[in-house]
Amino acid sequence: MTIKHPTHAELVERAARWLKSFGCGVVFDDRFQARTSSGEKPDALGFKSGVSILIECKTTRADFLADKKKKVRQHPELGVGDWRFYLCPTGVIKPEELPKGWGLLYYEGRSVKKITGIPNNALLERGKPFSGNAEDEQRILYSALRRVVLRGHFDCVYEPAN
Repeated sequence: MTIKHPTHAELVERAARWLKSFGCGVVFDDRFQARTSSGEKPDALGFKSGVSILIECKTTRADFLADKKKKVRQHPELGVGDWRFYLCPTGVIKPEELPKGWGLLYYEGRSVKKITGIPNNALLERGKPFSGNAEDEQRILYSALRRVVLRGHFDCVYEPAN
């Protein structure tokens, strides 16, 4: 029996769905090409009231090991996300290999399993392991809102939320 490993695109799609189920009201995936000063291109980035959550998707160990060499990983203060998680197929990354402050999610079949470093709602706002790069997060949000304005849909922000 051959085991089908997920593609990067499948992991990213699953990461975005997981962020939504985790309570993030605004979620961007890697299709959204916003510029950050650090050059970081998040695979999935979610915003919940007062909190930003980054998920980096890794399909292989080699990809994970290469990620450690990125400027934004060498200098965590440059990165986005108050909370940062890796999502990978089971066993690709071991909990003891995580950078300080990072959490780990495993993709198993069609589900995402919390492995380590995933806060409950009570800790989400007050136990942040990182101070997400607010300037870059604002760049991402501004870029998204600017696109809404350019397409003539900005007035909808004045309508009550359902």
